[in-house]
Amino acid sequence: MLHQFSQPIAHIALPEKFTYPFHYTPHPLCMIAANELQDYIATREEWKEELQQGKMFGVLIVQTSTGELGYVAAFSGNLAGKNQHPFFVPPVYDLLQPKGFFKIEEENISLINKQIKQIEEDASYLKLQSQLSEAETNCRKELKEAKEVMKAAKEQREVLRRNNPCEEERIALIRESQFQKAEYKRLERSWKERISALQIKVDNYSNQVEELKKERKVRSAALQQKLFEQYRMLNALGEEKDLCSIFEDTAQKVPPAGAGECAAPKLLQYAYQQHWKPIAMAEFWWGDSPKMEIRRHSHYYPACKGKCEPILKHMLQGLRVEDNPLSKDVHQNTVLEILYEDEWLAVINKPDGVLSVPGKINADSIHSRLQTLYPHATGPMIVHRLDMATSGLLLIAKTKDVHKHLQAQFKDRAIKKRYTALLEGNIKENTGVIDLPICPNPTDRPRQIVSTEHGKPATTRYEVIEHRKDRTLVSFYPLTGRTHQLRVHSAHSLGLNAPIVGDELYGKKADRLYLHAEYLEFKHPVSGKIIQIEKKADF
Repeated sequence: MLHQFSQPIAHIALPEKFTYPFHYTPHPLCMIAANELQDYIATREEWKEELQQGKMFGVLIVQTSTGELGYVAAFSGNLAGKNQHPFFVPPVYDLLQPKGFFKIEEENISLINKQIKQIEEDASYLKLQSQLSEAETNCRKELKEAKEVMKAAKEQREVLRRNNPCEEERIALIRESQFQKAEYKRLERSWKERISALQIKVDNYSNQVEELKKERKVRSAALQQKLFEQYRMLNALGEEKDLCSIFEDTAQKVPPAGAGECAAPKLLQYAYQQHWKPIAMAEFWWGDSPKMEIRRHSHYYPACKGKCEPILKHMLQGLRVEDNPLSKDVHQNTVLEILYEDEWLAVINKPDGVLSVPGKINADSIHSRLQTLYPHATGPMIVHRLDMATSGLLLIAKTKDVHKHLQAQFKDRAIKKRYTALLEGNIKENTGVIDLPICPNPTDRPRQIVSTEHGKPATTRYEVIEHRKDRTLVSFYPLTGRTHQLRVHSAHSLGLNAPIVGDELYGKKADRLYLHAEYLEFKHPVSGKIIQIEKKADF
């Protein structure tokens, strides 16, 4: 299972610390191992069709107790209907083993599904449902007609009463009214009895279905719980925790489906079991991108947050791990460039690599700097946000009322914005509009996905500025303000299919994200004047 490198590696220095899995540049040894793994994958004709649909793979550089260097490989999920293949590490737990509890109970749950389907498709059940529906329709129709007849008769009686009928005629009118009401009650009761009889027969079937569904739900939950208990994850300290224990302190409390089956946990688990020292790790995507997500063939990607972050937090304990690069204060000595300022507001040029507002990591932010710069300002100050990696114009309000006024302009789309971006590849159409709904990836935040079902409308207009060999400089005019909108619209296959240079979430990492907010136009909340601010990108 331990693979030797097919080329000399003695000249490559080992990293001082293990890879920070959620934000990294692949170590040269990982890139060599990944290339060798990709060469192997490319030879497997029997997997070609499945792999074309896309799968994540990972490599882990390890050092044995004798000091020997090598690497191990893994795939996420299963491959060709199996969890175990030569060349790859085994799963933490093989839920596909034929005689294992999972497959046995899964078959029992499948039998319940068959029983449910059999009842729901039973001819007698379907006939009863049809009869019940027809009876309810006819009931409503007949009662409605009877009410109309009663209403017409009542109006006729009112006409007769206005003609001062004799006592005998008045009594006859009263009796007629009473008779019609009694007849309506009899009709109503008759239909109720017929419908009730049919409903009882229908319920006999539907209750069976509901009981089976309850049993299925209980058994599925118990099976999932038992499965999670089989995933006993190790760390470098020799400690062991199952997935239930690992996730009990998270927001979701319970492990998501597929937890423990990604490449990274598989690789670390196997290394710990063999008493090997993990040196560096990298994961890459192979094949086409999923329809909703953005993945590119052979590109490296960080570990997912939803499934892997809690697991890796445990598994990496005992290793010296690189610091999160995003926590580095790269602009500690950079003075904020103020492009416009008066007593009510300001426009600054945000450097790339600085948060707009404080985040989970203890890092520098524009908001914290503004609190020092404008100690007497009221309200949130930050009117809108730019991604940490994005540079450019940021609008600042010094009072609560001005902040409210400017946010209303954003909400009404009265503020004009223009971004400049450098894209990978050549864009054929010089102008166009991208309209792709976006929402957060629930298992891999902050990554966004395109979803017609759950996404919010997102629209971007673009213009090509110039072509630069295999890259294109464009202007973006966002008509909505969704998170990562320009990055997703650039990279997605239904958008421009050309990631922004340096976009490590949706493309490839570079020295920076080449996205800059270069133009703002808004109405001053106090003076009413139109303010136009421009700061050209330096790329």
